[in-house]
Amino acid sequence: MTTTDQPTTPSRAQPRVPLSILDLAVVSEGSTGARALRDSLDTAVRADELGYRRIWFAEHHLSPGVASASPAVLAALVAERTSRIRVGSGAVLLSTTSPLVAAEQFGTLAALHPGRVDLGLGRAFTPPPARAGATAQGDPPSGTPEPTAGEPAPSAPARPAGARVVDGLLVPAAPGVAFTDSALRERLLAQKEVVGAHRTPAEFRAELELVLGLRAGTFADAAGTPWTSPPVEGAAFDLFVLASSGGVSARVAGELGLPLAANYHVGPSATLDTIAAYRAAFRKGVLDRPYVVVSADVLVADTDAEARRIGDPFTAWVLSIRRGTGGAIAYPAPGTTPAWEDLTDADRAAVHDRVDTRFVGSPETVVERLETLARVTAADEIVVTTAAHDPADRARSFELLARHWGLAVDAVDAVAPGVAPAREPALAR
Repeated sequence: MTTTDQPTTPSRAQPRVPLSILDLAVVSEGSTGARALRDSLDTAVRADELGYRRIWFAEHHLSPGVASASPAVLAALVAERTSRIRVGSGAVLLSTTSPLVAAEQFGTLAALHPGRVDLGLGRAFTPPPARAGATAQGDPPSGTPEPTAGEPAPSAPARPAGARVVDGLLVPAAPGVAFTDSALRERLLAQKEVVGAHRTPAEFRAELELVLGLRAGTFADAAGTPWTSPPVEGAAFDLFVLASSGGVSARVAGELGLPLAANYHVGPSATLDTIAAYRAAFRKGVLDRPYVVVSADVLVADTDAEARRIGDPFTAWVLSIRRGTGGAIAYPAPGTTPAWEDLTDADRAAVHDRVDTRFVGSPETVVERLETLARVTAADEIVVTTAAHDPADRARSFELLARHWGLAVDAVDAVAPGVAPAREPALAR
């Protein structure tokens, strides 16, 4: 065991919050989507052994560098291969899947793995009108300015002036990307057509209330007709809302007393506003008190220098997401992408927030930064996402982080073999 393999022990007076994983099934350059999916299953099995609380799969479509297109399928496969870790979506997008279908998918999974399933929902995304100053009405699908469901992204005039540091946490300026760019807008519209995302979502609160009503066995439509979905009624899954701004998603999650996942890895400039809006709106509902999960981009290696070397392609990958016309590229190998100083000012402006807020380094470096994130956001849980060209580097990152964070299976709601979990959402207990 090397020096950096030695686990650190969190203070008993101030235990560290649980860690979870958001997996995108990153496709490496020279590899295939099939290989990426197999790697994701391997990651989940190892995460179960290491003591991560949950693993979520994002929904992404038509991007060469991301294979996570079917969160429900991946979650089901992982649930069958693991014994303790919670599985779920981060998130199902309501532009491509109705709340009923999503609830039935995850309700079916929860019937077979009660108390181990999470249904994370993200708002639908609609490309903005072709006019200056327009804003998106929902969340971008993968391959567009953000790879994970969140909140509307403002066009350039609404962006804050600059970065700030809050109690040691960097809150960057918003990126220099606008959905009103004509080429990007056309890409979004074309992608939406191929995906077949033609449903007209209801108000977000109504979409969530449909899921909650079906689960409670109390749902009736606008005409007063009651409806029942056997796989959803009484289903033991936790319902999460994902948000990247202090807008509708954060507010509605609070009003319904639901847990919130705030995307620091997607929209770090708005994370504190997102959490503040959620807490301000919170009323007792599904939960008695707020529950906040905060995401972070993380890459851990044995040394800071090695982590920086492995993490070098991240800038080019994010740039392909935010400014490219073909979506996220297959993840490049280290040493094959342009250096930061060789990028144009516009390209640096498009990705600076995600590059600056990625936690890259040795276990000690990353743990310190994650502790700051948890403290400043008052997070109840941190969910990490890790991209690297070599699957072995990703696996090593998760292992080093788990050991130095002090994860242990018996510290994260382990289920004893042969004992059936309670048939109700874990966070409601």
